Amino acid sequence: MLVKTSKEIESITEIDEEVWKPPLPPTDLVFDDEEVLESNRHRLNINALIRSVQQAFVGRNDFFTGGNMFIYYSSAQVRNQDYKGPDFFVVLN
Repeated sequence: MLVKTSKEIESITEIDEEVWKPPLPPTDLVFDDEEVLESNRHRLNINALIRSVQQAFVGRNDFFTGGNMFIYYSSAQVRNQDYKGPDFFVVLN
C-alpha cells in the first residue's frame, strides 16, 4: 500500500491548479438597473418563493433558484441591453 506524504499531495494540488484555471467572468456586466424594491415585504416574498422551491425540490441537485439577480444568456446581450432582472426565477437542468 502506497501512502502519499503531505509534500506529494501539495505538489499534486499545485499542478492541478496550474493545469485548470476557471475562466474569469466579464467585468463589464450590468449589475444595477436603478430600480429599487417596492418594500421589505417584497423582498420577504422573494425569500418565501425561493425557500418554497428549495423545500419542494429537497434532495435534488439539478436546479437553482434565486431572486433579484440579472440573467445573462450571452455577453452580446449585455451590449444590446437585452437582459432580464426578474424578482424570482428557477433554473432546471
